[in-house]
Amino acid sequence: MRYKYVVVGAGLAGLTAAERIAEVLDEEVLVIEKRNYIGGNVYDSYDEEGILIHNYGPHIFHTNDKEVYEYLSRFTPWHHFWHRVLTYVDGNLVPMPITVETINKIYNLNLSCFDVEEFLKKQAVSMDEVSTSKDVALSKVGEDLYKKIFENYTRKQWGVDPAELDTSVISRIPIRANRDTRYFNDTYQGMPKYGYAKMCQNMISNKKIKVMLNTDYKEIINDLEYDKLIYTGPTDYFYDYKHGKMAYRSIDFQFETYSREEYQEAPVVNYPNDYDFTRITEFKKLTGQEHKKTTILKEFPTSEGEPYYPFPTKEYQEQFRLYQAEMKKEEKVVFLGRLAEYRYYNMDGVVRRVLNAFGGGFRG
Repeated sequence: MRYKYVVVGAGLAGLTAAERIAEVLDEEVLVIEKRNYIGGNVYDSYDEEGILIHNYGPHIFHTNDKEVYEYLSRFTPWHHFWHRVLTYVDGNLVPMPITVETINKIYNLNLSCFDVEEFLKKQAVSMDEVSTSKDVALSKVGEDLYKKIFENYTRKQWGVDPAELDTSVISRIPIRANRDTRYFNDTYQGMPKYGYAKMCQNMISNKKIKVMLNTDYKEIINDLEYDKLIYTGPTDYFYDYKHGKMAYRSIDFQFETYSREEYQEAPVVNYPNDYDFTRITEFKKLTGQEHKKTTILKEFPTSEGEPYYPFPTKEYQEQFRLYQAEMKKEEKVVFLGRLAEYRYYNMDGVVRRVLNAFGGGFRG
């Protein structure tokens, strides 16, 4: 078989690449996916009770990138809502990320926005160099809030002390000296109105896109002729673990359905210091679905299982640089996405990365 373009992986990166190739270049493209459905980790489905769930944990689309938003809007209308998260601290639910409301509830105060800014400055630990996630938290909120909110949650999520993690982990969490309790303050945010799976199906409706499910690309790649391979899987697997296996964090997902309309106050509740799971998601509060029952998800981070999160430590970044040296030698292969590039991307970041690569002619 000959295709000018072959895409490995039918997640958001692979589907965006395939859609652009078929729609703009008017070329046939083959998408090879090892799972039995498209969408990757944004895949959603209806459970036995008919409740729409996110099979790989909550995915809330949010972006300030108007072009990315308009691009995805070609494939779905949106259920618009402002995502809010609560965190269980000292027996109380407080807003997350840290805002004026969070500080006032934790410490039973009545501080103004100006007061909270001064409060955090006094709490912050002065340091010459901020080089780890622990440093980030201590330098912004001080020892007490670090222990109440960040330390144990991060330890559960990653299985190591925050002092071993790159600054990017905790830096992603905003700290606001205002009363904005939205988790994200991006211009565009919400959920595909009919689900991510439907949006993904619409992305590959072009007849020039051929999809092979339940297929490991290595089983057929030698039987294919192609000019360009867009690879979105784990790079260590691509190179047969030549420089060792890269570390990823995975999650054990525990779904539970209850015969009541509501389980908790917010779509997501974090548990930094209690229980073995990190958070509970109630899907109806994300999707806006009306149903007499409700389904929740508890997440138990683990080092085994499907690769979800690249491990943000210096050790593994150095290991990945060995693979990057191999990647640069490739003339027919473009590596795109979280797994292939061993870096964390939000959904909009993945789409933006692919659109940029496409605009550059997939030259790597």
